[in-house]
Amino acid sequence: MRRRHRVVRALPLTPALVLLLLFLAGPIAYCVYIAFTDLQLTGQAHSSFVGLANFRRAFRDEAFLNAVWLTVVFTVLSSLVGQNTLGLALAALMRRASKPVRTLTGGIVVAAWVLPEVVAGFLLYAFFRREGTLDAVLAWLRLPRQNWLFTMPVLAVSFANVWRGTAFSMLVYSAALDGIPAEITEAAEMDGAGGWRRMWHITLPMIRRSIGTNLMLNTLQTLSVFGLIWVMTRGGPGDRSQTLPLFMYEQAFQNSMIGYGTAVALLLLLVGSLFSVVHLRLLRTEA
Repeated sequence: MRRRHRVVRALPLTPALVLLLLFLAGPIAYCVYIAFTDLQLTGQAHSSFVGLANFRRAFRDEAFLNAVWLTVVFTVLSSLVGQNTLGLALAALMRRASKPVRTLTGGIVVAAWVLPEVVAGFLLYAFFRREGTLDAVLAWLRLPRQNWLFTMPVLAVSFANVWRGTAFSMLVYSAALDGIPAEITEAAEMDGAGGWRRMWHITLPMIRRSIGTNLMLNTLQTLSVFGLIWVMTRGGPGDRSQTLPLFMYEQAFQNSMIGYGTAVALLLLLVGSLFSVVHLRLLRTEA
């Protein structure tokens, strides 16, 4: 009787489970299979099983190692430091700002977030390119001009990702800060604690779970950024801004090595999965 009751309760979940198996688990399983083959996009009648050859090739490939390093730099600069820090700062400052200022600032920041990735990429390309907006401002200030997309491409695309994605962190931290009881902050202020001490000893410890969740979501999103970088630099000049998603695309669709490109994609998926598992274990430990 109890087993029948469980089956009846699980029936409404069946359509969602079937969809997950078809459109999520199924493609992932097929990608895992392809990663162990020498499948090519053109010029090949049949593929064969090659075992771990694609993964060994990746770790011996200097271009892959360069893409890993650039992905780490891009993620740290634009997600862990840029979006997280700026989002927290904006959320804290907007709590003390007047309503018109909050409305204007929130509207501008959220407008950048809701733009499609390709549109944001074109806007930032126009900003950073030679004789673009930034170059014109530097010329007006009589400062040295340069082609930012050529001299510092990783810094340019990191700034673009911060500009586009900070709104999410701002919204997360705004909700977290609103959940802090006002009497705690007022008591600390009456005891003589300054703004920085209150932030370090009260605010940050009380929103640490929100910080962890935001860091995880931002990191996973940043690891998969493709369109923004592709529009701005296409991974160039050379391979100086070629992160793992762009390297994977180049190997799979430009060099026609589907098996090798899928193996790189699987490694990227594994990194994101490990990061998520560690975060969930930390949250369970805190609880």
